[in-house]
Amino acid sequence: MDANAIFTLSYGLYLLSVNDGARDNACIINTAMQITDQPLRLTLGVNKANHTASILDETGVFALSVLSQDAGMDLFRHFGFQSGREVDKFASRNDPRASNGLRYLDTACCAVLCGKVRSVMDCGTHQLYLADVTDMKALASAPPMTYAYYHSNVKPRRPAPSRGYTCRICGYHYDGDVLPPDFICPICKHGAEAFQRD
Repeated sequence: MDANAIFTLSYGLYLLSVNDGARDNACIINTAMQITDQPLRLTLGVNKANHTASILDETGVFALSVLSQDAGMDLFRHFGFQSGREVDKFASRNDPRASNGLRYLDTACCAVLCGKVRSVMDCGTHQLYLADVTDMKALASAPPMTYAYYHSNVKPRRPAPSRGYTCRICGYHYDGDVLPPDFICPICKHGAEAFQRD
C-alpha cells in the first residue's frame, strides 16, 4: 500500500481542552466533525496515548477551539509537542473559560464548541468520541487552519537529514538505518507507518 494516499484526506486542526478536577489540560487534534444537526453532535478522534484522552474518558466534558490560520508554530509546540503528564500547559497562560468551565483560545481561533461525550468507540491507537454540543460561539472570521495549510505555511522547513526516517505527521527525525516496526513517534504518537525514508 502507498501510505501517502491517507495524507490526501482533508483535516482541520483543533485544541481539545479538558480538566481533571485539579488542572486544565489540552492537546492538538486533527479529527473533529459535525455528525448530526438535530440534535447537534460531533465526533472527535483522539490518540489514546494522549493525557487529554485519559481525562476525557473520566470526565466526558470538553471545549474544542477551532484553530485559525493565525495560529503559529509556538502554539503547536506548546500544546502539541509536550505531554500534559509532565507539563502544566496552562500554567503561564490566561485563556478564558467557556460556559462549561473549560479553557479555550480567544486568539488564533475561529470558534469554540463545548461538548459532553455520549459514547466512545475504541479504534485501536485512537478513541472515537460521539458528543452532544452543549454550547458554541464564533470568535473570528479568519479562515480555519487545515492540516495542509499547517504543513505548507506553519511547520518549519528543515534540510533533509542525510540518513534516517522522518515522520510525515509532525516532522520528527529518527536517526538510524533501520526503523523498528513497532516504533512510536515520541512527538505525535503515530506508528512506523507514518515515517518515510530520507
